[in-house]
Amino acid sequence: MDRSNSETRLSGVQTLWSQLRLAHDDGSDARQAAREALLRRYAGAVRRYLIAVVRDREAADDLAQEFALRFLRGDFRNADPGRGRFRDYVKVAVLNLVNDHHRRQKARPVPVPPEDLNRADSADSDDGVFRECWGDELLGRAWKALAAVERETGRPLHTVLKLRATHPKASSTELAAQVGARLGKAVTPAGVRQTLHRAREKFAELLLDAVADTLDTATRDRLGEELEELGLLDYCKPALENWQPR
Repeated sequence: MDRSNSETRLSGVQTLWSQLRLAHDDGSDARQAAREALLRRYAGAVRRYLIAVVRDREAADDLAQEFALRFLRGDFRNADPGRGRFRDYVKVAVLNLVNDHHRRQKARPVPVPPEDLNRADSADSDDGVFRECWGDELLGRAWKALAAVERETGRPLHTVLKLRATHPKASSTELAAQVGARLGKAVTPAGVRQTLHRAREKFAELLLDAVADTLDTATRDRLGEELEELGLLDYCKPALENWQPR
């Protein structure tokens, strides 16, 4: 099967875990495409975390490449939704890379700053930075999905919500002027308020879907716990009450 057919099959995959199984199915022609798609999905979170922890962009890029190589060769084949969340597997894999990096640094004849050694010692116990990077990645996915909705429907949901996020103190009149300038047509304050309301609702739905897709069992309670742990609950608390698993 050629690459285009593999990607066509991959597009029908609905959940992260089914995609992960496909990525490690030795009998599947879509295996490599699935691995690459999963890597694209979370490489951003991994790289941001590595930059924050290693505090050396060049070293972080090298470690991110090593993570990609390990992932693409199939090192995640033993991941099982019955044993934990996918981000926990990713976190352990990345922490192993970081620990290996710090061990190499300690073995070097050039002295390592004490603060770096202390940071290495605490990397295993404190995953707050990783959770933040993971949450940022999911927010980014929701923004991209909202932009796709705008392209498909012509409704300026992404445009309006992004402008509001950039200018949180702007009045409705000011926001309408900014939206109108961006769209090249007149927009009323009432119209922009209505669009903003719909954009927030849609963004919340998309964020819920993005987070639910990373869970082994996406019940409303489980989803709420994950949102709270990632610091994302405030974005979609009302939408969570009406959320139903797909």
